[in-house]
Amino acid sequence: MTLPELSNDFLLAAGAYAGVAGLYLLVVPLALIFYVRRRWYVAGSIERTLLYGFVFVFFPGMLLFSPFLNFRPQPRDLKA
Repeated sequence: MTLPELSNDFLLAAGAYAGVAGLYLLVVPLALIFYVRRRWYVAGSIERTLLYGFVFVFFPGMLLFSPFLNFRPQPRDLKA
């Protein structure tokens, strides 16, 4: 049994879908996570509202990264 030939249109569409999925699930959520981490304490109300909106839109991708990223504060040095 031989596999049918894949047309250029199919390959182009598959590549476009893979690119959009990669942006939606990997690139934008990772950039958003690091941006939110950097601006968490200094963001104004409008910026914070936009960030929450982006977190809602890109939630599936952020859910993929959540088990691997740990941004909890480091413990204080108690020797003083």
